[in-house]
Amino acid sequence: MNATITAHRWEKGWELRLDGEALTQIGTLDRAEQQVRDYFDTIEPDVDHSSWTIEVIADLGPLSTEIAEARAATIAASEAAASAARRSRQVVRDLRSAGISVTDSAAILGVSRGRISQLANS
Repeated sequence: MNATITAHRWEKGWELRLDGEALTQIGTLDRAEQQVRDYFDTIEPDVDHSSWTIEVIADLGPLSTEIAEARAATIAASEAAASAARRSRQVVRDLRSAGISVTDSAAILGVSRGRISQLANS
């Protein structure tokens, strides 16, 4: 089961809402997911909520768009870094298969000899 919770700031922390209806409050967002699980456990004690996916989204008005864009950029950068690492490993394997030394491979790629060894062995 999934639940998307919207967090709205108030003077003492955050109000957590589901479909616009207030569920509970929390001082800081780092504990919001567990707070929501605890709330669900209270109102539905016979249901196991431990495996539910609970997404907490902070509603910060205009900042919400900037936050979403920053998170998307971070994900894209992570994916690009993983792709670059895969390509680097393949290039190192290709250089070494072509008989290019570790020292020359390092100079060609602009990395240390140790990095070439890491890439070749991963």
